[in-house]
Amino acid sequence: MRDRPWHCRHWFAVDVGVAAFFLLLDTWLTLAGASWWPADPDTPAWILLGIQAAACSTLAVRRLAPLTVLTVLAGFTLLVTLSISPFGVLTPAHDANLWAPFATVVAAYGPFFYGRTRQDRRTALIALAVLTIVVARPWEPSLMVIMIGVLRTALGPLLALYFDARRRLVLALTERAERAERERHLLAEQARTEERARLAGEMHDVVTHRVSLMVLQAGALRITTTEETTKQAAEELRAAGCQALDELRDLIGILRTKTEGEQTPLAAGLAALAAESTAIGTPAELREQGDRSLASPVVARTAYRIVREALTNVRKHAPGARVTVRVEYHETRVRVTVHNTPPAGEPSDSLVGTGSGLGLDHLRQRIELVHGTLHAGPTPDGGFGVEATMPAYVPTAESVGVIP
Repeated sequence: MRDRPWHCRHWFAVDVGVAAFFLLLDTWLTLAGASWWPADPDTPAWILLGIQAAACSTLAVRRLAPLTVLTVLAGFTLLVTLSISPFGVLTPAHDANLWAPFATVVAAYGPFFYGRTRQDRRTALIALAVLTIVVARPWEPSLMVIMIGVLRTALGPLLALYFDARRRLVLALTERAERAERERHLLAEQARTEERARLAGEMHDVVTHRVSLMVLQAGALRITTTEETTKQAAEELRAAGCQALDELRDLIGILRTKTEGEQTPLAAGLAALAAESTAIGTPAELREQGDRSLASPVVARTAYRIVREALTNVRKHAPGARVTVRVEYHETRVRVTVHNTPPAGEPSDSLVGTGSGLGLDHLRQRIELVHGTLHAGPTPDGGFGVEATMPAYVPTAESVGVIP
């Protein structure tokens, strides 16, 4: 984004400069006899000259109080006019001159350009009409004075109306361009969404079909074979295929379009994991806070896998430890914490050696896939903790039956 021009960023300094310029200009023109200055100036003339300088200096606040500036300069012009006639305090050296300072041109510009409401402009029109009458002095018929007076008071408002219309046009064109840019981004996002849905469909049609055939064949082999080794290998192959289908379903669901009304499968899954762990000698306590339905299906399955992986690791590496599983459901996030106490005995080398050592890494990748975070490490009490935070809602397409 480009910075605004210097005169827009430092507008008050610009207005002070404008006020100083017209103060010097009107003072010089007045002393040169181009305005109301008398041939033999006396004390009232010098006082009025000081008042004129003060009136011109109000241009420094022409953006903050444009009507006030116009009223002050109109009042000064009226004061000079009354001092000349009928009071006779002043006798100008040149009767055909205008008594209004040139600062009135800028003063008449402000209310029409910086006015905020229609009421401001109506008030400005009344003030401008009064100023025009005072400057043109129609009670002293002089075609030259009237013409120059009307031009001097009309020039500012005409310029203000022109620049205001130009500003409105530029704003309208800028808004139209920004709207077109937003629409272009929306169309691009829609195209990306449609492409993701198409890729998800192709993954589902091709990969799921092949893996399903593999699972079916492994299941058939497990039933027909008589060798225990082959039967065990077939069962492991079938289980791995089912897990691959489940994970592929999650991935395809993330690629799909958002759906509403998704239900969470956590109701019995976590309780079953805790009960299973307790039954085999690793006491696990499940504590849940909040509404389970706040977690979308992908987040629910990910939470289930976090707890399952954590409990598996406790059984391997911390025999005899007690486990606390805490799941907190919030409107915007789901927090899963699994903490175990220090182990009561030494872990079995044969049991520890059965793992690949990549469980937490794979779990972290899965959590990052749903834009969550995972922290795992020793705790101050000598135990170990796993903490995962995930958004409560991650869109899938299962609720509309896209994935069988």
